[in-house]
Amino acid sequence: MKLTPVGVDIAKQVFQVHWVDPQTGEVVSRQIRRATFLSHFANRAPCLIGMEACGGSQHWARHLEQMGHQVKLMPGQAVKAFVSGNKSDVADARAIWTAVQQSGVRSVTVKTESQQAVLALHRMRQQLIRFRTMQINGLRGLLTEYGEVMAVGRAALNRAMADVLARLEARLPTMLVDTLREQWQRLDVLDEQIARIERLSHFSDWMKEERACLQLADIPGVGLLTATAAVATMGDPKAFHSGREFAAWLGLVPRQTGTGGRIRLHGISKRGDVYLRTLLIHGARSVLARAKEPGPWIEQLGRRRPHNVVIVALANKMARTIWALLAHGRTYEKGYVSTRAA
Repeated sequence: MKLTPVGVDIAKQVFQVHWVDPQTGEVVSRQIRRATFLSHFANRAPCLIGMEACGGSQHWARHLEQMGHQVKLMPGQAVKAFVSGNKSDVADARAIWTAVQQSGVRSVTVKTESQQAVLALHRMRQQLIRFRTMQINGLRGLLTEYGEVMAVGRAALNRAMADVLARLEARLPTMLVDTLREQWQRLDVLDEQIARIERLSHFSDWMKEERACLQLADIPGVGLLTATAAVATMGDPKAFHSGREFAAWLGLVPRQTGTGGRIRLHGISKRGDVYLRTLLIHGARSVLARAKEPGPWIEQLGRRRPHNVVIVALANKMARTIWALLAHGRTYEKGYVSTRAA
């Protein structure tokens, strides 16, 4: 059965919809209010609905799939190539309608509410870490204005802060010193909030319920945070054709430029999900720092390449292993060597 392609441009209150009537050939472009969006598709024959992967798209995609429609979420960067003329809701909906019919446009997996809940916890943890870093840098910058420079690191800041504030009490207004002390103490509040999210039983409970998370628990360098983030971010592993494609999607491959048949490799591309890529790189760094016998592959690579390159290469290998275990339903085996199918 051939599905009718429909392009939907999501907004806060008014959605723009574009399709071509398969019976009459009429080009339909209309606005639909948010309250009546689902009812518009409730009585329609199954359609191939294209949307940009933006805020709220996962919510609408789940409801539309429950109605029997096929939904394809596409990155905004991929849809932008099909926008002609000035940018508007009508042009965007038409571009989405064109992009959803192209076979080469990559789609984003529609996630379950449980997967999105886990990702929300990860995102809030990431935001709190960013706030803590901003707070530390802000304190260092303010204190530098008064000649107080401390060593690098959070531990050095905690050791020196009490003496620094004591010296500043004799020179600066009391209100300013008290405010600096409050900002320093606020770091402990952020630490507690981050630790509370990391201690949440939801992570461990979801990991026990999800067989996919348990499959990843035995990979060296993959812990609770990395396993839950990888499963929730990937969604359906079958969306990627290989582990190499998954690693490239995470940005763990060299960026390359080529012309005239000559290809040059640069640093890692840093595309895809920054948070998951960071977790994998930190996990690879911990493996290299703690492993007594890193293995012949890492030893040989370490003789030829810098230390950070080895870390990224190991993170790339971990990403490929994660995809292989999830896509093929296997458990981790140390020293396993894959063989090409006959």
